[in-house]
Amino acid sequence: ARSEVLAAEAASCLNRAMATLRDIWEEIGISEEQRLERTDTNLLDMMVAEEESLKERLLKSIALCRKEQDSLCRELQLSPFETEEASSILQMEKNLRTRVETLRKCKRDRTQELKALHEQDQDLCDILCTSPFSIDTGSVPSLEDLDRYRRHVASLNSLKEQRREEFVSTKRQVILLMEELDHTPDTSFERDVVCEDEEAFCLSTDNIAALRDLLQQLEARRALNEAVCAELRARIILLWERLKIPQEERDASAVH
Repeated sequence: ARSEVLAAEAASCLNRAMATLRDIWEEIGISEEQRLERTDTNLLDMMVAEEESLKERLLKSIALCRKEQDSLCRELQLSPFETEEASSILQMEKNLRTRVETLRKCKRDRTQELKALHEQDQDLCDILCTSPFSIDTGSVPSLEDLDRYRRHVASLNSLKEQRREEFVSTKRQVILLMEELDHTPDTSFERDVVCEDEEAFCLSTDNIAALRDLLQQLEARRALNEAVCAELRARIILLWERLKIPQEERDASAVH
């Protein structure tokens, strides 16, 4: 029914155009034979040529879209789409253009996410002194590759936070012990721990292990000092007893 309506509209438009042409030809003075020739060879031929041109453009667009669609499917590691033989040329061209645009967007999204993950991975590797994730950044990643990369970056982020918390906590204890022992940092590592910006400290496995060792060394020195102090205090008390030093004098010295 719709095609009949369109045909009727086309016929009506054609009749109006012919009537306009007849008026113009009448004013110009074109003979009947010339009118028939112009009508046969120009108007209808021009209409047919225009529609043939449209058909050729649509077929060319379909071929290009199919080629790009197949290429994008290979890049995205997707199964190829089945050809729509039953569709009209116009509908087929529209469907293909829509599908190609969807595939292009999918490619852009994956490529952009890969770039963002790669940048995060590089930053984390610099902080943690680890090797980067093994992936080809020059091609479009599969969904499985992206999922593995996301989990890898999330794991590194978690490790970074864990090591950062340990570093901050251990650094605080190290500084307190150094102050208590009146110890001035005398190695480059000790100066890095105490003086360097916390965000700039490399949270490598070796650095965290060295930081633990430093804390243990300082704790051992404090324990040794405490033992020596306890022994000296005991000897002082013994000497006080032997010398029968008055309590007032003992109390005056006790603050030291």
